Amino acid sequence: MPPLTELRVLGLRFSSHRYRHGERDVRVHLKGIHSVRWRLANGEIATYHYAWRGGPRLIGEPGSPEFMRSHNEAIASRLRPAEGKLFSLIAEFRASSEFSSLSDSTKRSYTAYLRMIEAEFGDMPIEALSDPEVRGEFKRWRDGMADTPRKADYAWTTLARVLSVAHDRGRIPVNPCQRGGRLYEADRAEKIWTEDAIARLLAVASPSIAMAALLALWTGQRQGDLLRLSWSAYDGKYIRLRQSKTGRHVTIPVSKRLKPILDGANRISTQILTNANGRPWTSDGFRTSWGKTCLKAGLVDDLHFHDLRGSAVVRLALAEATVPQIATFTGHSLKDVEAILDNHYLGRDVRLAEDAVRKLERKEKRTKTVKCR
Repeated sequence: MPPLTELRVLGLRFSSHRYRHGERDVRVHLKGIHSVRWRLANGEIATYHYAWRGGPRLIGEPGSPEFMRSHNEAIASRLRPAEGKLFSLIAEFRASSEFSSLSDSTKRSYTAYLRMIEAEFGDMPIEALSDPEVRGEFKRWRDGMADTPRKADYAWTTLARVLSVAHDRGRIPVNPCQRGGRLYEADRAEKIWTEDAIARLLAVASPSIAMAALLALWTGQRQGDLLRLSWSAYDGKYIRLRQSKTGRHVTIPVSKRLKPILDGANRISTQILTNANGRPWTSDGFRTSWGKTCLKAGLVDDLHFHDLRGSAVVRLALAEATVPQIATFTGHSLKDVEAILDNHYLGRDVRLAEDAVRKLERKEKRTKTVKCR
């Protein structure tokens, strides 16, 4: 029997179905049903129902015993992953401290790929993970996404992380996805926010976007940490925060360029960075507004917000800050600062070469003067 009502509330779908039980009609409310309308080749419109968004497709017509049975089986499998299957390792990963300690944005990213892995390999027996050929199977799955290399790498990384936690806890003898290599190679060597690019952005940016850009340039922190940064972290002289990705506590001296901007800002929220309505940014909302501003400034596809963090490292190096000083300021490890300066940025900055030549010239001039005497 067809569904009687279907309502969308707060992004969830609630379906009310009536089915026959003995001599009575029984109405059952199913929470989370995801329905998709699809136009067939003959022009007819078909509706497919899924236990949840991204979940298994349900069998039968809504309200039928088959429909109810497939729904109940899908929910049961989600709540009680099959023992001895990869499903159970994914469930254990979700419940682990390694997952719970991740930032909210990272959890959301992981969750999308965990669902993909469940759909592809969830029913794989755990014993199969010891088979030497299973790595090749996982590689073929990843290579099937080669046209979107970043997606392929993230999917592989997520699977490798699940299996790493399982191996670390003695659930499997080996992690077949260890050191899988990457398909996507991001070359950000040229991607530095020059003074001209910064000026172009600030010329068209709203006050809220300009504040975010300057805060990133003068602190060298990640977007997520800056969006969460509260006024209580600023005491008029220092900004103190705990980085969500690494857990490091950093104390950042506020520059003379940044201090008047912070001191003159209206504190209309507990968060320093707010949107045009005076509310804390969501990550999606900020990303959209930032993209529009870059488009307006003619900086599309040239620079990313995260490049401001690397640019802060370069700016400090050009000011002759040492690697330990830079690491203390931005919260990078010493190794990461050296990698940024060595492999990605400073080799392309002619100003450093010019400074080096001038220093050498001054040294030779002093040496010649001493010899002449």
